[in-house]
Amino acid sequence: MSRRFPTAGRTRFPAADPGAPATGSPVRFLLWLATRHRGSLTLATLFGVLCTLAQALVPAAVALGIDRGLLQRDRDALLLWGGAVLALGVFQAVVGMLRDRASTTNRFGAVYGTTQLVVRHAAHLGADLPRRASTGSVVSVSASDVGHLGTALEGTARGSGAVVSILFAAVFMLVTSWQLGLVVLVGVPLIAAAVTRLMRVLHGRQQQLREQQGALTDLSVDIIDGLRVLRGFGGEKTYGRRYREGSQAVRAEGTRVAATVADIAFLRVLLPGALLVAIVWLGAHQVGTGRLEPGLLVAFYGYAVFLTDQLGQVTAMLDQLTRANVAAGRVLDFLRLERERPGGTRPLDDGAAAAGLPLHDPDSGLTVPPGRLLAVVCGTEGDARTLAERLCGHTDSAVLLGDTLLSAHRTDDVRRHALLADNDATLFAGRLGTELDPRDGAPRAEALLRALDTASARDVVDALPDGLAHETTGGREFSGGQQQRLRLARALLADPRVLVLVEPTNALDAPTEGRIARNLGSHRAGRTTVVFTTSPIVLESADSVVFVKDGKAVAEGPHRALLADPDYRAVVTREVLA
Repeated sequence: MSRRFPTAGRTRFPAADPGAPATGSPVRFLLWLATRHRGSLTLATLFGVLCTLAQALVPAAVALGIDRGLLQRDRDALLLWGGAVLALGVFQAVVGMLRDRASTTNRFGAVYGTTQLVVRHAAHLGADLPRRASTGSVVSVSASDVGHLGTALEGTARGSGAVVSILFAAVFMLVTSWQLGLVVLVGVPLIAAAVTRLMRVLHGRQQQLREQQGALTDLSVDIIDGLRVLRGFGGEKTYGRRYREGSQAVRAEGTRVAATVADIAFLRVLLPGALLVAIVWLGAHQVGTGRLEPGLLVAFYGYAVFLTDQLGQVTAMLDQLTRANVAAGRVLDFLRLERERPGGTRPLDDGAAAAGLPLHDPDSGLTVPPGRLLAVVCGTEGDARTLAERLCGHTDSAVLLGDTLLSAHRTDDVRRHALLADNDATLFAGRLGTELDPRDGAPRAEALLRALDTASARDVVDALPDGLAHETTGGREFSGGQQQRLRLARALLADPRVLVLVEPTNALDAPTEGRIARNLGSHRAGRTTVVFTTSPIVLESADSVVFVKDGKAVAEGPHRALLADPDYRAVVTREVLA
């Protein structure tokens, strides 16, 4: 949110501060958020204090109207203090509206700014994110924790006003009747201490619940992603049982949290109610003995009711701050995640010089010549992914670009130079044309259509009612083969100097796979393309094929020549025989 409270026009949000604290305590992070919105936070607090003070003055004005107007039968005094009550009500309504507007500014500003930090750090982690954090933890941070931070920042205005109004009411009653004032001054801290103690218990139980919810979310994501495979060998029942067990554990922990919340809610009613009874009883006794005027008794009753509400506001603020403390800790845990491989400092020229350099992996002996379509067949499951990540600089390795370590170059430069496209890539929700090409525009329309033709995905787009203007829901409306072709078109549109594809056609039928294999080489002419595959159709169209066995490149040549190797033949024909 903007640092000053907007009086008109569209609310603007500042960009997230790259200097946000990723170290330190959750309290420090909350203070940083407050500092980021000091202008609107100050206004919200000021309006909150003025609003509750206006509300706190109403019982005093009513008391004066009773004692000086009704009891004295003075019409002018009655109209005066009646008008004062009306003015206080109008003032409270106006200032309350401004307080709520400023508080909303704080809430959305905290949510928006923290979301920017999380998204920016997720983009910074890049390919390391799935290895550094689970899907459930990332979802919990982005969907729930940032909301708790915003709610805490929003609630400070009402909470601060409640604290000030409680002090004002206590002082007023202490000056008017020291016995009643003493009851308030003793009772309020005792109530706050009891609620705070329960808040600490709630804090620990909420933390444990969030951890269990994150683990259950991870399990549900794994089940959804692998549902087809699980059904293939009947594993859905086993994982269904695991999910039920995890769900019951979360339910039990949620019940414990709910019990603590219920205890807090009970004390919020019981303790202020007991304080109210004590104040009214003592005030009535003083009126009966003539030490207190009737109007002041009405005022004390009003203050007792008023304090009950304000104590509720204070305990609500403490609850929000407790939740925010847990949420800030989880956000900080995410922001502290670092890449497994730190980026280098050497710039990488993405021009013709860099494009003409070969890639060489000393660990496997694999060499990728520049400007050619190279196919790599891996005899061991998992080697394809490992080698692909090495060639694109996603993991720490000794891969050389020319004579220089790839890891010595700046990470952003390496990402622009080499692109890894696999079947784990996600199609984002939004307009299909924009999701395939973020630089979507008229000058690139021809390139987009050409990429769709190469990926044999033109028919997928033509079948949509709105074509490229179709609003996709993240690709869920497409089949697995259609998603694979759209992902390939997106990778081709990126047009990197080095494109590494991992099994880009394994979900397609043979005719479609053949069209893609025939068009891929001409589309990527002059650029380096590495395809990790075991498909004979794709291997037949490659300029050269490298056979990797047990992590080592053991043979290279045309596909037909390599078929003489029994190990190679066993790998590439396994798919055909199946």
